[in-house]
Amino acid sequence: MSNDAYFTGKVCVITGAGSGIGRALAENLARRGAKLALSDIDTEGLAETVRRCEALGAQVRSDRLNVAEREAVLFYADEVKKHYGVVHQIYNNAGIAFHGEVIDSQFKDIERIMDVDFWGVVNGTKAFLPHLVESGAGHVINVSSLFGLIAVPGQSAYNAAKFAVRGFTESLRQEMMARKQPVKVTCVHPGGIKTAVARNATYAEGIDAKQFASFFDKQLALHTPEMAAQTITDGVAKGHGRVLIGWEAKALDLFVRTTGSYYQRIATLVNRRFLP
Repeated sequence: MSNDAYFTGKVCVITGAGSGIGRALAENLARRGAKLALSDIDTEGLAETVRRCEALGAQVRSDRLNVAEREAVLFYADEVKKHYGVVHQIYNNAGIAFHGEVIDSQFKDIERIMDVDFWGVVNGTKAFLPHLVESGAGHVINVSSLFGLIAVPGQSAYNAAKFAVRGFTESLRQEMMARKQPVKVTCVHPGGIKTAVARNATYAEGIDAKQFASFFDKQLALHTPEMAAQTITDGVAKGHGRVLIGWEAKALDLFVRTTGSYYQRIATLVNRRFLP
């Protein structure tokens, strides 16, 4: 089976489809012949994604959706099922960023990150999982991060959410295999991708947001969203349980596994030397 055959005619749901990796995924899957259900809280960005995918010949349903609102996500899943009659794949991609050390962060800052980046993934997974099982050929794709593999100073809230996504997703994969359910599960760990995540992030008091966003864009954003989408869909088609995007994600994953907790000392030194 070619990679395209895994997606042709399949109903694929993508959250956070209004920009970045979500938009690139939508366009990638449109080219592969998938039917799309796209959502985002940014309706203008979502409309542009829909326009691009329809220009590629895809059948598209679009909805404004806040993944942190559980009842809305549950309703949305049922509506997508009614619309297409079946759902095959859910890409829980929506996410936000926050930069700040624990001592400087407010409870509300940490809660907001967890609500979107972790509970948004849980909400999407739980809402769509029964439909994926029913399809007989389901796939859950949850987007974690490089920071779901390695912790760094100033990213404690984001690390917490993305590590949680990783644990949740890896456990779910084992559950589906143990129950012999017709649902594959993939956890995605992007490295530095050229998206607006840093520019749209929130920051603890005292941090120069523009300076940090500029540093991310110039020094850390190494790969295009299109490259990320291609890597994800290739890994999904092959049934991989974990997809690492970028050489830096692969290198740092190996670094953490070989050094154990000692990597934390090195990460601290690097943070002091290079970060703004």
